[in-house]
Amino acid sequence: MAISLQKGQRVSLDKVAPGLSAALIGLGWDINATDTGNEFDLDLSVFLVGADQKLITEKHFIFYNNLTSPDPDKSVQLMGDNRTGEGEGDDEALIADFRKIPPDVNKMVVSVTIYEAEKRKQNFGQVSNAYVRLVNVETQEEVLRYDLAEDFSIETAIIMAEFYRKDGEWRVNAVGSGYQGGLQALLNRYNS
Repeated sequence: MAISLQKGQRVSLDKVAPGLSAALIGLGWDINATDTGNEFDLDLSVFLVGADQKLITEKHFIFYNNLTSPDPDKSVQLMGDNRTGEGEGDDEALIADFRKIPPDVNKMVVSVTIYEAEKRKQNFGQVSNAYVRLVNVETQEEVLRYDLAEDFSIETAIIMAEFYRKDGEWRVNAVGSGYQGGLQALLNRYNS
């Protein structure tokens, strides 16, 4: 049975999924029946940051034009770019092998943004049923899930969750923070 997280809730992955080594982190959403004249294209992005809370290098920004982390094991891999969000299940996903993520990566920030949101006059108020979930790759069991409950009527970027190291173990924080300015706002926050 998956644990349902609330905004701001933090849990240890060792406690909720003992022995978890690799996970699929999936994001999903539905588009409300609004006509902006354009298709919605939401994108999953991951920021691999160091102890200073900044990107270690520009290659530690994982997105549709850079699908894998720069370490030799490719410990974090984005599973492609879904441009419509149609259909059931996860719209975009990544695989993270927590055993192989290099020690200089202190945190993995999982975000979703709307591609060309300002130009297309789109925001997260037009999106519903957004969630992030973690699935154990070995057992295919959903371990935890965070359903976004807020109405982000002006935001074009959302930090969904953070996976971070504390006391030698990986933990997750259900963040659910919205930003105006799309992907650029997040890049400004995490660039050194």
